[in-house]
Amino acid sequence: MPPMPNYRLSVLDQSPIAEGRSAADAIADTLDLARHADALGYHRYWIAEHHASPALAGAAPEALIGPIAQATTQIRVGSGGIMLPHYSPFKVAETFCLLSALAPERIDLGLGRAPGGDGRIMLALQRDRSKRMPHDDFPNNLAELLAYFDGTLPEEHAFAPLMDTLPSGGGTPEPWLLGSSMDSAIWAAEAGLPYCFADFINPDGAAMTAAYRARFKPSSRLAEPHVMAASWVIAADTTEQAERLGKPAAMLGALLQRNVHIPVPSIETAEGWLADNPAALSTRRRRVILGTTPEVHAQVDAVAAEYGADEMMLVNIMSDHAARRESYQLVAQEYGLAPRAKAA
Repeated sequence: MPPMPNYRLSVLDQSPIAEGRSAADAIADTLDLARHADALGYHRYWIAEHHASPALAGAAPEALIGPIAQATTQIRVGSGGIMLPHYSPFKVAETFCLLSALAPERIDLGLGRAPGGDGRIMLALQRDRSKRMPHDDFPNNLAELLAYFDGTLPEEHAFAPLMDTLPSGGGTPEPWLLGSSMDSAIWAAEAGLPYCFADFINPDGAAMTAAYRARFKPSSRLAEPHVMAASWVIAADTTEQAERLGKPAAMLGALLQRNVHIPVPSIETAEGWLADNPAALSTRRRRVILGTTPEVHAQVDAVAAEYGADEMMLVNIMSDHAARRESYQLVAQEYGLAPRAKAA
């Protein structure tokens, strides 16, 4: 068995829609990958929230978490994340307590502030379209949501009686704060929450997780700071194969920067487009980990050390589902996840 790393490994799934396939196909792939990750010994399986995207089917993590939890047995299942500005704190509390009743002690509630789409999408998601919702109310909404779980709304609060009506019997979902900015790091620290930094969006997060640790206030749910970094990872039998598998996401990301939205292209489509647009690879700023399993292991170790991560969450977008399954399997075998999970 390989040496035990000092961090856990988990999966973030954005439910990619390959060209020529449907969202229904992508969701079927998500359920299949979740069962696969469970058997392989990964610790968590989180579902992202993206709206109005031809490339990503995960518009409603709360709708997917239940079926995934029912299709798996050991792995924790959650949101990566729920974009709280779109929803009432009470509705989120009800939904995730209900999910916890379905899968007791296995549900995570990852929370974010990003809109999950552009300004038009954000406005379309609002019930009241007469004004744009302020983002500076996020800390208040977060505090209200956590108070429902903790039963700490003041007696005089209009919603205090609702605390006793939340679905019971499954324990409380494990709340996390997600982000890629200093704001999210500070909010997570002040709320005493575990913090997941989106390294695959912003690779310059070490200072932010350091600030999170420095400012962390112990809470009833967490005594010490806890950091997870989510990084982009593709493993294959050869470095060249891994690089080839990464080309569809490179094309997708480059076109997204130009506000061009497409399904996840095939490898062949991406190779042709990138040959005509070589700058798309040379100007890519986001961190990408591609290679054989020893190469991936070494680079994930380096990222974990950079963040001082207690956990690492692996994410990728690929048009070839079989290759995606194999990537996670190769990493799990490299780390010896399944034997360790069985022993635990």
